[in-house]
Order: sequence, then C-alpha cells, then structure tokens
Amino acid sequence: MQIAFTSTLPADAGLVAHVVSGDSLPAGLEPAVTAGAKAARFKGNEGQLFEAFVERQGKVVRLALAGAGKAAATDRAAGLEKAGAALAAKYLTSGETDIAIDLTGAGLDAAGAASVLLGLRLRSWRHDAYRTKLKDEQKITLAKATVVGAPEGTETVWAVEAALADGVEFTRNLVAEPGNKIYPVSFVEACEKAFSGTGAELTVLDVAQMEALGMGALLGVGLGSEQPSRILAIRWNGGGDEKPTAFIGKGVTFDTGGISLKPGAGMWDMKWDMGGAGAVVGAMLALVQRKAKANLVGVVGLVENMPDGKAQRPGDVVTSMSGQTIEVLNTDAEGRLVLCDVIHWTQETFDPVQMVDFATLTGAMLIALGFEHGGLFANDDALADKLLAAGKATGDKLWRLPLGPEYDKLIDSPIADVKNLGPREGGSITAAQFLQRFVRKGTPWAHCDIAGMVWSDKPGRTWDKGATGYGVRLIDRFVRDTLEK
Repeated sequence: MQIAFTSTLPADAGLVAHVVSGDSLPAGLEPAVTAGAKAARFKGNEGQLFEAFVERQGKVVRLALAGAGKAAATDRAAGLEKAGAALAAKYLTSGETDIAIDLTGAGLDAAGAASVLLGLRLRSWRHDAYRTKLKDEQKITLAKATVVGAPEGTETVWAVEAALADGVEFTRNLVAEPGNKIYPVSFVEACEKAFSGTGAELTVLDVAQMEALGMGALLGVGLGSEQPSRILAIRWNGGGDEKPTAFIGKGVTFDTGGISLKPGAGMWDMKWDMGGAGAVVGAMLALVQRKAKANLVGVVGLVENMPDGKAQRPGDVVTSMSGQTIEVLNTDAEGRLVLCDVIHWTQETFDPVQMVDFATLTGAMLIALGFEHGGLFANDDALADKLLAAGKATGDKLWRLPLGPEYDKLIDSPIADVKNLGPREGGSITAAQFLQRFVRKGTPWAHCDIAGMVWSDKPGRTWDKGATGYGVRLIDRFVRDTLEK
C-alpha cells in the first residue's frame, strides 16, 4: 500500500478516517455523526469501528472512526495498530481506492502515528497470486493512504516501520507459497532478489559443499527429495568490529514426515514448516533495509523431507558436522537434524556472541501452548528475559519452558551419541535438549519453538487468516532494544 503525507485534507477525499482514543471524538464532527456514534455504542475501544456518511461541500463523504483504546493504556502501540488494522479490514475490498487518515487533533506523537500506519499496512497484506476467479467485491481495491496532520517526525519514524512491514510481508509471502513454488533453491533465489543492492552479504552452501563439511544430519533429511538442500547465510555488518548475533531458522520447505509418513489429513499445512527460516530472512530484510546499527547474521537450513527409495530410514545412524552421531528413530523429527548442523556451522563460520533459533519444531508445543505463545528455551537467563520482553512489546509472544539434565538422559541412544526422539512426554523439551548438545559451552543460546504461531486459521491483531509473519517483529525489537546503540 502506498502511503503519502499531507498537511491538509485532499479536496476529493471520499473516505476519511479518524483515530479515536476512548470517548474523545474528534472536534468538528457533524452532529449526526456524534449522535450516531453514541447510538451505536462506539466507545473507541481497540479495533472498534463506526461508519457514517455525511455531505460536505455538496459531496457525500464516507466517514470512519477507528478505536485505539484508552490514551493511557499500557500497551498503547497495540491499540493504535488495531485501529489501523480495523480500517484495512473494513475497506480493503470495499471499492474504495484511497483512504485519508486525518490525525489532526488526535493527540498522537510520531511513534503513535506510525503505529496506526503499521497496523493498516500489515492488515492490508493478502496472498492472491493463484486466485483467478475472484468476484469484483472480493478483489483488493484499497491501494493508497493519505495521512493528514501527522505529528512532526512521523515520516522519519514511518520509514523505519515501513522497512519492518516489508520484512513481515516478505515472510508471509514465503510461508504462504505452496511447496511446488518454494523449495530450497527457489527460497534462496527469492532472498537473492530481495537483498540485491542492500549491502548484505549472502553465502549459499550447496549439497557438495555440505557433504565436504560432513553435514550428515541435515543432508540425511533431504535424501528422499529431488530438490537439493541448501544453507543460506545473510550477514549484515552495521555495528563496527563486534562479533555478530546469529539468528538461525529451520527451513523445511515441505514436510511429509519422510518414511515416518504423516497422516494425509492436514499434511497440506506442512508448506509452512519453513516458518522459522521465513521469520529469520524477513527480519534480516527489515533490519538491513533500515540499516540497523548492529552486526547480525541470519542462517537458514533449507530441505524438503520426502519419502523415496533414497530416503533415510528409521533406525539409521548419521554423523553431524560436529562429529556427534545421531540415531534417527523417526524421520519426522527432522527439524532438529537440520538445525544441529546449521548451529554448528554458524559457530564455526561466524563465531557469534549469541544465537537464537526459530523453528516450527514440535507438535507437542501446540499441546502445551496452543496458538497464543511460542515456546522459549534458553541456556542464559538474560537472553531469555530480553526475548520475552521483545515478544510482549510486539505481540509475538513467548513463554519460557525448562531445560535440564533430567531431560537430557531421555535422548541418550544405546548405539549412537544421541537419538532424535525422546518419549511422548515432554516432547518439546527433549527437542530443545537435543539442540543444546550442539551449542558451544559459554555461548548464550535460545530456541524458539513457534509451531503454533506462523499460520492462523482466524484473523488476528494485524493479520487475516493464513501466514502471520510471526517472529519478524520479535527479532527486530530484540535488536532495537538490546543491540543498537
């Protein structure tokens, strides 16, 4: 969506919106609008919308009031985002092509105004690439927002938030694409196109290079697929000579389960099993575009997990790049096999000061936390607290779960160093314990199991049904609050 700024309301504005905090209606509204809002019990609650039609200078104008909640609310930004998102949801397919958002007298600062626009922009995203028979009333028409009376500095703040929106949308596009369109090579190609000219440094490892490095765990997952596996690293040096912080993503572009085949019902969802990798590259795009003052690297392991005559079998033993041997009891516990080699390679290649991985790793996480929080595991309390705070601030919420040696023994193998599957109980914890075995001592590390968060069957705060873009805002806020000076 195109967003422009002006000091006065365009003379031809046919749709005008105001952001309302609580019961404080904008000054100068027609008496009929004020009375109508009262009759409709419009109280300016977060995301609440009231619409009226008025005649101004001989022209009928569509007027919208979008609620942002109380001005003194603790999570003020969330309320403002919901106001912008409500406008997008209402008018995206309304036939209107332009919306004028009049912030005159709304009592917002530049950050508040940018929050409204971020909500508007994020809720406007939709993936219609393959929908060829939409009716006119189903097609997106809203293409432009003109912001009137924005506080001083809004355009500067919005430039940063617009980069964040670009990152979220990039992630959503990757996650929404089907497996025949996004596979390891095409994922890399999409990133190469997106990062072209940004100043980021991209490194790609092919199968031969990974074989030479001894990445038997990652490569074992992709043996049954005709799509060759890849590792992609995106490096951004914006913070001097400091060691980078690494963000690592699981990128299983489609997961059948391999020989341990998943049930057919619902398997189509597994196109989003690369949601962790999607979050990492989307966040890196946002950070690079806004020239983040930090040294960062995003690394994703990209594979397709398919059953085939060449696919690895339950009971096989593979050797990871670290030299640790792994008994593969279940080929559908594949994400940890991908991540363990990526984690080790990232440490060997970039020597990061800290690492955070993102993965749609376990179904057990859905049982534990549902669709409201991602799971957080960490070997460092300070790192965990910073991630929890970033999640709370952005709405990409996390909930911390335990690690400990009492869980570690559950994945000891009788014939190898470790097995890739523990008992049914504590499945998300034993998966995290597995990953921890590949983290160097003394390196702060966190694992985010986001299995329930990257796709939604119902609209949310700033998204419609489908890909949510979860993780991009979390990473961006973590960098803003803890790494940038």
